[in-house]
Amino acid sequence: MALSRPAITVAMSVYNGAAFLAPAIESVLAQTFGDFEFLVLDDGSTDDSRAIAEGYAARDSRLHVISRANRGLVASLNQLFTEARAPMVARFDADDLCRPERLARQYAFLMAHPDHGLVGAGTRYIDAAGHPAPNAPVERPSDHAGIVANLEDGPNLCHSVVMVRRDLVLAAGGYRSAFTHAEDQDLWLRLSRVTHLHNLPECLLDYRVTPGQVSSRHMITQARHAAIAWLAHRAVIEHGSDPTEGLATLPALGALDALLGPGSAAYVRRRVVTRALYAPEALANEGWDALIGHIADAGANPDLWRVAARMFRAGRPLQAARTALQLARHPA
Repeated sequence: MALSRPAITVAMSVYNGAAFLAPAIESVLAQTFGDFEFLVLDDGSTDDSRAIAEGYAARDSRLHVISRANRGLVASLNQLFTEARAPMVARFDADDLCRPERLARQYAFLMAHPDHGLVGAGTRYIDAAGHPAPNAPVERPSDHAGIVANLEDGPNLCHSVVMVRRDLVLAAGGYRSAFTHAEDQDLWLRLSRVTHLHNLPECLLDYRVTPGQVSSRHMITQARHAAIAWLAHRAVIEHGSDPTEGLATLPALGALDALLGPGSAAYVRRRVVTRALYAPEALANEGWDALIGHIADAGANPDLWRVAARMFRAGRPLQAARTALQLARHPA
């Protein structure tokens, strides 16, 4: 006999996430809304992640473990959406905590609003120990118009607390590997052209802030790919086609004008530098070309002189000196 289809699939990818995996899983299994399947994809972890997930699966038939060799987050997310049996998919990361009423609130919203394909929610920051973190709360627009008006800048939707209609994600082609570390922002932009988006104002997720998470380790790539996703989105709106469609990787900064139009490289450099103004190590390493190019594009300004000072204080005197020299060559 075929199993009945659940109302919701909770989709989690985990890679070496043993430190926080147990409480994350428990927060899903404790939901007030119980008609769900919980897919946990172990992306080739070398720690105890798989064993932890399998231990919970042995005690709760709603949890199913998928295990395979490491292929990265984008491949994992696409596999989870392919294997999901429910029409609604709730994304969830392996180091966060769902509030007990999360699934109930989001499912009720999507059932009551068939013109909406995606719903997020408010979040609270917690630290590694699960205590409230000092990070300032993120103010997110709630209605579709507000989200769309702010999609260029974000953060508008927290990936770990999104519930989305599965068929819309599959019809859009899923997550795109070319936009690694900004794959969610790229997907939100594409979905915004075919459905309505919404954020519930209430806090339904505790978002864990830890050293070395993706938003810190891959800040430059994330900012670069998010900026290119925005330009691709604008190209579809203005010209009807996406120049990045089908690309396995995105081109280097120097090739962006040819792909996306004049001024595209300068736009991406500006967005990268703005995102990393307070991260001198990132700008001195993978963000170096963007920084030097942005100075040539825009000229010196007080913020960029402060970047040079931060590099010096961060123990990067050579890059600080080279930044200052470039600023001196390109006065405002």
